[in-house]
Amino acid sequence: MLTSDQTALLMIDVQGKLARTVSDSGRVLTNLEKLARGARLFGLPVIVTEQNPRGLGPTIPEIQKLLGDFAPIEKTAFNACGDPSFAGRIRETGRKQILVCGIEAHVCVYQTVAGLVDLGYEVQVAADAVSSRTPENRQTALDRIRDMGAGISTTEMALFELMQAAEGDVFSEFIRIVK
Repeated sequence: MLTSDQTALLMIDVQGKLARTVSDSGRVLTNLEKLARGARLFGLPVIVTEQNPRGLGPTIPEIQKLLGDFAPIEKTAFNACGDPSFAGRIRETGRKQILVCGIEAHVCVYQTVAGLVDLGYEVQVAADAVSSRTPENRQTALDRIRDMGAGISTTEMALFELMQAAEGDVFSEFIRIVK
């Protein structure tokens, strides 16, 4: 189960035109926004990657606006764990649980999750906040991610795990995020 003191959010390659052309992009974008707002509410470290931003463009404005001042990790490798700056940024969070979202599920999400699992992190993938250009690629990626030992969750399920109870000062803000 995710806890707010042990979880970091990893947003993989939510960039340019590709973010708008993946399967079910509207729903995925809505869930990415919920995760970004939830991360801010719970004080989670957020790590953002960008795959070849000169070719694919930067992180989409809707996500940039929610994250505020952030420094994306530019990469060319599909598995972000192969990039020393990424591995260092993950370690610097001190978190052992990584909640993953982004695109494309069958390429950079899948390979990065495999790398994180190999490094010993507890990984959860928000299934409704990842996508690929085709539903088949997305589903195959989620099946293989589950087979390698990572957890499959949804945006609301992950956020409710982080919230833990319907109490406290943040609960009214939390309800606005998940509704």
